[in-house]
Formats: sequence, C-alpha cells, structure tokens
Amino acid sequence: MATTLFHLSFPVGNIPETKAFYAAGLGCQVGRENPTSVILNLYGHQLVAHVTDEPLQPQRGIYPRHFGIVFTSEADWEALLARAEHKKLQFYQPAKCRFTGSPLEHRTFFLKDPFHNLLEFKYYVSSAAIFGEQSFVQIGDS
Repeated sequence: MATTLFHLSFPVGNIPETKAFYAAGLGCQVGRENPTSVILNLYGHQLVAHVTDEPLQPQRGIYPRHFGIVFTSEADWEALLARAEHKKLQFYQPAKCRFTGSPLEHRTFFLKDPFHNLLEFKYYVSSAAIFGEQSFVQIGDS
C-alpha cells in the first residue's frame, strides 16, 4: 500500500445508484457502507459518497469542480475508456487529446455520475507535465 492516499468526500442522491456507477461501472471496490454513505476504492484512493437531501444541480461546464485519476500507463487509461464505453457510462466529454505536439500533451475524457459529479481521467505523454513544465501556462480547456 502507498504511504499516502488521497481522500475525497462528495455528495450523492442514494447509495444504490452510487454503487451501480462507481462499483459496477468504473470497477471501484466497495468498502464500508451504510444507508447514507459508502467508501469506494478508486485506484487505491478513498472516495466517500455521502447522501444529501440538498438538490444536486449540474454544473455549467467542467470548471471549477471535477475529480479523477491521472494514469501513468496509457494502456490503463485506454482500458478504463473501453470499460466506460462497454458499461455505457455517461460521457460528459468524449476522449480527446489536448495540447497535441507540446510537452503538455495528454489524453482525457470526462464522465458524469448520476448525481452530476464530473470525473476526469487522463494520461500525459510526458510525465514531467503532471506537476512540472512551469514555463507553460496552459491548464485545461480555456
């Protein structure tokens, strides 16, 4: 197990639809759960879905809020893309390449869960672009 793990808590409308999308769809392992919360293992990171009574509204675009995974293997990124297509998960943005030909080049796609949470999955051609390449200012879509 890694020495540190990322944790994210996020709102959902109910646990059965959450498990259908995250476990059956994305392949997350389900941990502890109760009628109002479920812990999910997303590639070794802890997601905790909490049921809320507040209305869950769609965002107007991918900013300012989304979460996801940066893959270090293009084959793993492609495998999740194929799984998402096979499981007929809802794409918010289809797979595409950003910043083609530059040191920031990466492949990305966005999914939307049943509660309007947006998830991005990406793979950088150069791993230096994940945290580095400070001489470039581009971040995401403008």
